[in-house]
Amino acid sequence: MRAPGSLCVLATLVLASFSGCKSAPDEPRPAPGTVAPVAHVQLSEAPASGDVDVLVRDALAKSSGAKRRLVVYVGATWCEPCRRFHEAAAKGELDTAFPDLDMLVFDLDRDSERLASAGYVSKYIPLFALPKPDGTASGKQVEGGIKGEGAVGFITPKLQALLAE
Repeated sequence: MRAPGSLCVLATLVLASFSGCKSAPDEPRPAPGTVAPVAHVQLSEAPASGDVDVLVRDALAKSSGAKRRLVVYVGATWCEPCRRFHEAAAKGELDTAFPDLDMLVFDLDRDSERLASAGYVSKYIPLFALPKPDGTASGKQVEGGIKGEGAVGFITPKLQALLAE
């Protein structure tokens, strides 16, 4: 036999489990058939194979369709400024500076030959390059950084200037 209050407890638990499925009443919702805008830096690791121009062209189409900007980002695991910038972007620390930025991320060591075939070359890394509509490099790019805690602060205004072009 159940205690008289146990049905109330059970009913409360059942109702509470369903209440977590509702969205908050003041939470903005996209119109049916649309995608909610993403207001942060979006990092996408490039596949380890495939022609860079094709990969970039596909990423550019997706970014343009979402009313976002695409930058080809080339770094390396051994590059301290690259790691610091990448980590800051992944943690959301650059969302205010770049709310509509998609970055297609390539690794210099793995991808240098195929990047060069699409025109993405630089003397220094990290490299941030604007693509042409065909996926090849436009020649508009910024490169290099500094080591230490100031790396992200050094790169951010350079990337903002590039995106303002």
